[in-house]
Amino acid sequence: MAMKTISAHGWMNAGMAIEVECGNHRLIMDQPKSAAGQDLGPTPLEAILAAVAGCFGTIGRFIAHQQKIELRGMRFEIEADYDPAGLLGRNPDVRPGFQELRVRVEIDADLDREGKQALLKQIEKRCPVADNLTHGTRLVSVLI
Repeated sequence: MAMKTISAHGWMNAGMAIEVECGNHRLIMDQPKSAAGQDLGPTPLEAILAAVAGCFGTIGRFIAHQQKIELRGMRFEIEADYDPAGLLGRNPDVRPGFQELRVRVEIDADLDREGKQALLKQIEKRCPVADNLTHGTRLVSVLI
């Protein structure tokens, strides 16, 4: 299958809010009021957690369809740890990203616990968001 390219276009004006157009949709990310934002949307880090849930659910549907599993639904509890000293530039030895990301998944399907665990492993393996987080992706940023 040929490579596919997706794109997004974003901008920042006054304040901390960032607007991003993704396809036919617009996403606003901001900081809470306690961090000089207006709380107009999730923080970029929270958006990553939402992307993991969205990807797990989407891939879960794909796999269930392919394997003819009746997947009635899924629930996600996602949390991640990071040290703000890294992203605030207070300690150059501290990584600014997540140290660990934990995903708890409830699967509503006619599968026993072993079958649900196997499905979850397949989802994790095929989710491109999880792949980007666990294996890294080359980042190329240029000034225009």
